[in-house]
Amino acid sequence: MRAINWSSPASLLERMIRYEAVHDIRDWNDLRSRLDPPDRRCYAFFHPAIPDDPLIFVEVALTRGIPDSIQDLLASDRVPSAGADATTAVFYSISNCQPGLRGISFGHFLIKQVATDLKREIPVLERFVTLSPIPGFMTWIRAHDPALARRSEENIELCRDRLLASAIRYLLEVKDGEGRPRDPVARFHLGNGARLEQLNWMADSSEKGLRQSAGMMVNYLYDLSAVEE
Repeated sequence: MRAINWSSPASLLERMIRYEAVHDIRDWNDLRSRLDPPDRRCYAFFHPAIPDDPLIFVEVALTRGIPDSIQDLLASDRVPSAGADATTAVFYSISNCQPGLRGISFGHFLIKQVATDLKREIPVLERFVTLSPIPGFMTWIRAHDPALARRSEENIELCRDRLLASAIRYLLEVKDGEGRPRDPVARFHLGNGARLEQLNWMADSSEKGLRQSAGMMVNYLYDLSAVEE
């Protein structure tokens, strides 16, 4: 595992822009805002055979509480904090980089190692959470409640209560053929020992966020003392 920062080789930074799979990196200024401030971190796994090309990377924000909006977390005009006074480490983007390794999950190892290293660096950290999309939610809604899907496209705020209730049902009750959460992000984090901590309305108002998740995002919490159990 290695840290990636604004001083990393330009070829590596270019790959980050290309590989980012969750929240598109718009330009070099956007990338710098994710790597350079003292309250931002990025870590990646590398293989000796391809030492300059990451296998997977995770972007981390250091905050004073659990965030409920990706817009606020990534705002270009936000005022960075010192980082050292943070209480919460937020894993807000995990990107797999090598198509040939699709299906081999390194993410849970990366998250746990990053959390351990950050706790060592910043002992006052109290929480390790994600700010995650619900990528399968609207596909499920369109199949199981098409009327709600149509109404939400006309006026999503009028559908807020029904969409929140449906999201809770989707995350807690809807399973795949093997009895695991149907949503792939929920399946990943809950299967790796996290718990569902908070559901956030209109946390991602981008076109992609609305199309996939009705704008909602989830905080999954990693309790390091209980994650292995």
